Amino acid sequence: MPLRAAELDPATVDLAATFQDVDVVLLGEHHDNPLHHALQARAVATLKPAALVFEMIEPSHARDITHNMRLDASALSTHLEWEARGWPDFAMYYPIFSAAPKASIFGGALPRDTVRKAIEDGAAKTFGASAPLFGLATPLPEAEQSDRELLQHIAHCDALPPEMLPGMVEAQRLRDAALARAVVNALAQGFDGPVVVIAGNGHVHESWGVPAALRRYADQTGQNLTIASLGQYEETAPETPPVTHWVVTKATNRGDPCAAFR
Repeated sequence: MPLRAAELDPATVDLAATFQDVDVVLLGEHHDNPLHHALQARAVATLKPAALVFEMIEPSHARDITHNMRLDASALSTHLEWEARGWPDFAMYYPIFSAAPKASIFGGALPRDTVRKAIEDGAAKTFGASAPLFGLATPLPEAEQSDRELLQHIAHCDALPPEMLPGMVEAQRLRDAALARAVVNALAQGFDGPVVVIAGNGHVHESWGVPAALRRYADQTGQNLTIASLGQYEETAPETPPVTHWVVTKATNRGDPCAAFR
């Protein structure tokens, strides 16, 4: 079951006590907010996870990370094709890697072509045989489908035609399941310590993001997982934050995020 929702003060929170005895801790973010990455790095240093799962990294890249790469931010960024994949400045993320130098790294990202297939063919068909374990074979309730299409509409600056929105929801469901699968793969290693997930706030959504996919998997496989999610919001939090814990920070200066769509 989810932990009781609570707002945290990022300046004073005792992260070790907050996430004590939690198997999987999902740390949300606005991708381009350095304050969010600073708190993630602090959490990782405090929690000393056995494994880190990143939304930004594909499994093949994660498997090939060497010890020397982890000591060199430029080499690691190049290996991960960070800039080419369109992620914000790696300098914000590197402290997260260096905060747990012995943690195993797992990738939860998918190739763009695979995500495109989900838009066309659906998440379940694209994911494969284990789709039911992560809830992909079950159609979304009508209200949830509508809510998620609206969020996709807003996230893409009202620029997408309505007929594209269901496919975008399928792509998001696929990404959530892929991240959950990466967590399952990390847990299967039998590490002594928690698994920490670094991902955008949308992926740490308790009702339909990675936590929901993990709980579906745990229920169907008879596992007992304790999961916590930390959302990081700018200026104000949602009226009912869809996470077990959250913080509110200053917004980063990003200009007009919709300019590219125009």
